[in-house]
Amino acid sequence: MKIVVLCPHFAPDTAPTGSVMTGIVDELAARGHEIHVVTSLPWYRDHAIAPGWSGRWWRTESTNWGSITRVHPFPGDDRRRLLRRALGFVGFTALAGVAALRVGSRRRVDAVLAMSPPLTLGPVGVWVARLRSARAVFNIQDVFPDAAVRTGAITSSRVIALAEWLERRTYAAADAVTVLSEDLATNVRTKLARVRRADTDVVVIPNFVDAERVRVDIARAPGRAGAATAYLDEFAPGDAPVVMYAGNCGFSQSLDMMVTAAERLPEVRFIINGNGAARPDLDRAASRLENLTTVDYQPMERLGEVLASADVHVVPLRRGLGDVSVPSKTYTVLAAGRAVLAAIDDNTEVARIIASTDAGRRVPPDDVDAFCAAIAEMLADPDALVAMGERGRAWVIENASPAAVGRAYDEVIAPDR
Repeated sequence: MKIVVLCPHFAPDTAPTGSVMTGIVDELAARGHEIHVVTSLPWYRDHAIAPGWSGRWWRTESTNWGSITRVHPFPGDDRRRLLRRALGFVGFTALAGVAALRVGSRRRVDAVLAMSPPLTLGPVGVWVARLRSARAVFNIQDVFPDAAVRTGAITSSRVIALAEWLERRTYAAADAVTVLSEDLATNVRTKLARVRRADTDVVVIPNFVDAERVRVDIARAPGRAGAATAYLDEFAPGDAPVVMYAGNCGFSQSLDMMVTAAERLPEVRFIINGNGAARPDLDRAASRLENLTTVDYQPMERLGEVLASADVHVVPLRRGLGDVSVPSKTYTVLAAGRAVLAAIDDNTEVARIIASTDAGRRVPPDDVDAFCAAIAEMLADPDALVAMGERGRAWVIENASPAAVGRAYDEVIAPDR
């Protein structure tokens, strides 16, 4: 089959969604499909075109499974300027739509797989699918605009109404919508019911992680569950237990709890590894707290080492977001064999995984007292943390392997094959 993929990031870009889609494409290619990816020039790490990629707005390279076309993402330096970001998404989407009509020799294709966010790629993906007589599949990583509305990132009633209308119409126009959890599936089905569309397939496919790629066998540090790594020697030397957040530093994450925990637990080393709109505030906190360290995103080849360094990994999500977003970092942490402390809504996907596997602990979102108490309790028993990590890794291998997820996408893209 010939498949066109529209996504905001793709390897070597470092965005989490780029890693997700790169993995999906690898699995589909291994199943014999011809794939043509349309994505952005690498820009995520510094919100600027990466060195070596500037100078051209459009680049196409051939691969052994098809091609990759990269177009300008119109990145903004100020991540707090939502209008600037929105206009950048529109510009990127327009270029991506034109590219998607041209790739694969411009002939008929069998399927178009478009990823959101940004939401704008959804309707363009459906449009391209119709013009190329293809099946339209819409991949939802986070439900937009719900998450942006609940965090207060979008407050204009007109913008919200427009985004909600575009979201519902895209769901209704797609042949299939894939989501990461049953919570997100319920959200999408409810919106489809409002437009009286019942024949769009809504399919739950979790993100996957290559468990062998992120597991690094480095000896445990004395008295800790985490490993003694060169990463810690470089950024946070010492013998203290390590609690880490690794991922996007945005407003959906309650990273202010990491600051408060560092104030209350001076014997613990806290590390925030990532970039994003909230990073400047975190840097200011780190400048006054000796046990709080902020670190920029590390190269992908160092991911396993970074994850291995922590005794406990934190997955925080603000109250009310658990049914519209599934933090993909959860799967990666579990695959690395590390315990998870999730500050997230109960009865949501991450909470259910932790409860069923006993691979960590869950506390209510934004409850800093419960958060700090859980950290102290977990760090008191390093051997128990190791056991949690091993149970989580075993669950990932069984339930979120690349081969299993690749088969699921194959069945959605080609249901009658």
